[in-house]
Amino acid sequence: MAVNTSPEAPLPVGAVSRMIGGWIDRLGAVWVEGQITQLSRRPGAGVVFLTLRDPSHDISVGVTCYRQVFDAVADVVGEGARVVALAKPEWYAPRGQLSLRAAEIRPVGVGELLARLEQLKKALAAEGLFAPERKKPLPFLPQLIGLVCGRASAAERDVLENARHRWPAVRFEVRNVPVQGVHAVPQVVQAVKELDAVDEVDVIIVARGGGSVEDLLPFSDEQLVRAVAGCRTPVVSAIGHEPDNPLLDHVADLRASTPTDAAKKVVPDVGEELERVRMLRDRARRCVNASVEREERGLAHALARPSMEDPHRMIDVRADQVGSLADRSRRTVGHLLDRADSELTHTHARVVALSPAATLHRGYAVLQRADGHVVRDAAEVAEGETLRARVADGEFTVKVGE
Repeated sequence: MAVNTSPEAPLPVGAVSRMIGGWIDRLGAVWVEGQITQLSRRPGAGVVFLTLRDPSHDISVGVTCYRQVFDAVADVVGEGARVVALAKPEWYAPRGQLSLRAAEIRPVGVGELLARLEQLKKALAAEGLFAPERKKPLPFLPQLIGLVCGRASAAERDVLENARHRWPAVRFEVRNVPVQGVHAVPQVVQAVKELDAVDEVDVIIVARGGGSVEDLLPFSDEQLVRAVAGCRTPVVSAIGHEPDNPLLDHVADLRASTPTDAAKKVVPDVGEELERVRMLRDRARRCVNASVEREERGLAHALARPSMEDPHRMIDVRADQVGSLADRSRRTVGHLLDRADSELTHTHARVVALSPAATLHRGYAVLQRADGHVVRDAAEVAEGETLRARVADGEFTVKVGE
């Protein structure tokens, strides 16, 4: 319940601490899970002190238990182990400190961890975080690669050496973080987000060497999986060895079996690319040469045709035909003209033979009266009438006698 206070009537610190203790005392025992980060077992002491930390968040709480409670699991539990404990919250009023009094501690077995991971995997898959259509393609030649790995680790060396051996000009932006333990998840998440915020980074590699299931648990953490799912930059997961399969492999845009495999998949090999370029150039050259040769053969075939081999042959043939037709036409016209000339000559001869002039040349004369009428009958003229006589070579006048 709320307490009524004012500047004039404040509560003493001790009263506030006692009230907090009373509220906490009303909270019963709870089962709590965490990772042991500190463990203190002083010789002869009847109480064991340890610190439980949430691996997904930067939150820790102190835990105390009697020695016989911890001795029951001392052979299988140590710093870094995951445990579940039945504990009751306690408030130490003199120092204002919260702790947990454990009545039972149980180690979290590998089988139980795997079962929880399988449940988390199904839940995240149902949200669509592992869907293939969400995965982004990797750039062909990244100019700047973000690398999240342990400091001076074999994974870092494998990625850097193999990538630079394949493409010497490649550049890296490295973030060294803890890759196991209680601080791994928040720092890996922070490193991934920092690299994702750098516009020059083309792809991010999260790399770690092999290890036990417990060692690789940070890379199956829900917080890290969701952070990678929200990245705009393609992310490559290179965790452990081929059999290892943390949840990061499912949400990443590409899974590499090892850090060395990640370098090979992210960075192209300069020698292979030069060889591919050479092969493509040779192929292109062969295609062009084949095309040119095919066109040359087609052109040679076309030029071998009679019409192309002797382009004037058709004209010459036609010219001979035209000349033959012209000669034939000329002969035909000549025959027609000769026949017409012959007919004209015969006609002319007949006309000449039948003309009055020819008759006059034979000694005949034509008599005309003064009015020009030809005298055909002697009865038409009178005695003493003057007539004009026309002969072959001229004319003269005659007078009619008795």
